Amino acid sequence: MINIDNQQDFLESALLERAARFTLDHESAPADADMTIVLTDDAQLHELNLEYLGVDAPTDVLSFPASESDPETGQPYLGDILISIPRAAQQAQAAGHPVEAEVQLLVVHGTLHLLGHDHAEAEEKEKMWNAQAEVMTRLGLSHIKIQDS
Repeated sequence: MINIDNQQDFLESALLERAARFTLDHESAPADADMTIVLTDDAQLHELNLEYLGVDAPTDVLSFPASESDPETGQPYLGDILISIPRAAQQAQAAGHPVEAEVQLLVVHGTLHLLGHDHAEAEEKEKMWNAQAEVMTRLGLSHIKIQDS
């Protein structure tokens, strides 16, 4: 189950769930795995970025892998993804595409992190970017790319 805490009425939760499901399928994750996606703001991501990564700045997406099992159901819990909607909107505007597409990209990106991908090293980054591009193509959004900073 993909739990979406969606405080943004203009975004359809189904789009975000679809992006997460396509990513889970691409990576052969367990079909019964659970995760949470929280749509929030720059302030919350800034606070979490500082607390957990020591970076005193907001960011677009943070992933918190859990790799646990739900004690009640026994289903794997992959973790949480938090996305800053204001940051996603800025990035979408700068790139010239809809915010819905940007948020789907961030869901794919965050889900890949939950599944163990990273982009700290060149080889890891290449694998992650390739997986991300393949999922985005399947979503019909092959022209949407992560802004590499």
